[in-house]
Amino acid sequence: MRIKLDENLPASLANSLEALGHSVDTVRAEGLVGRPDSDVRQAAQASARVLVTQDLDFSDIRKFRQGTHHSLVLIRLRLLGRLALVSRLLQVFRSLG
Repeated sequence: MRIKLDENLPASLANSLEALGHSVDTVRAEGLVGRPDSDVRQAAQASARVLVTQDLDFSDIRKFRQGTHHSLVLIRLRLLGRLALVSRLLQVFRSLG
């Protein structure tokens, strides 16, 4: 799967997802840190990548309507912390194959 990780996710997650066989790109590596959400969305679209983020702004269907982007994974956990976040995302992407 082709994935773009938003700036609010640990950079180390890219290596873990690549080890599962996914192609991973990051907002940090692309120099998009701090840029508007629309720029991040456009970059994910241009490279046909699933955008993975914790940014609730991407859940605003007035700005990002269904069918207007390649795909989006918005993750919000009850258990806070980097380890819980990484563990859950790896679990999700392992199950996708």
